[in-house]
Amino acid sequence: MVKLFRCEICGDPYIGESAPANCPFCGAHINYIKEASSAVAEFDVDLNDTDRANAERALQVELSNAAFYSCASGASEETEMKLLFKALGKVEAEHASIWRKILKLKEVPEVKESCHSSKAENLKESHDRETRAIEFYKKAAGEAADPRVKEIFEALVEIEIDHLDFSKD
Repeated sequence: MVKLFRCEICGDPYIGESAPANCPFCGAHINYIKEASSAVAEFDVDLNDTDRANAERALQVELSNAAFYSCASGASEETEMKLLFKALGKVEAEHASIWRKILKLKEVPEVKESCHSSKAENLKESHDRETRAIEFYKKAAGEAADPRVKEIFEALVEIEIDHLDFSKD
């Protein structure tokens, strides 16, 4: 029987017979995916100065990474690399959308990023970007005053760690 699920990190719905192992939109692990009737995905939080600054930085990280992956997808000659970078770019854009909602922004600035012409260089940069994001998100989770902000940063750490598997040469 088909059911309606909702990711508690990004808030997006998913229709299926069972919850997916990862959110198809933001990559959150299955423990954040609940039947829609019981899922809680709150974005209206009161941010203190530290949480606001970390959310703003996270938004910029995600916008930058999404733009890099879009460039890398376009620069890739191999179909599999094009698809990988496209998928990673969509996930990073979804992460930016989470922070846009938390920050109560109607829109976000368009970001342009350059990439490399070689697969190896783009994979290395991907690894470096994901590693920096993980380090920042761990720090931000530790500093978070709001439990929802902490939950999002912790979930993003898990997701970005998953992305490291793709950037291995």
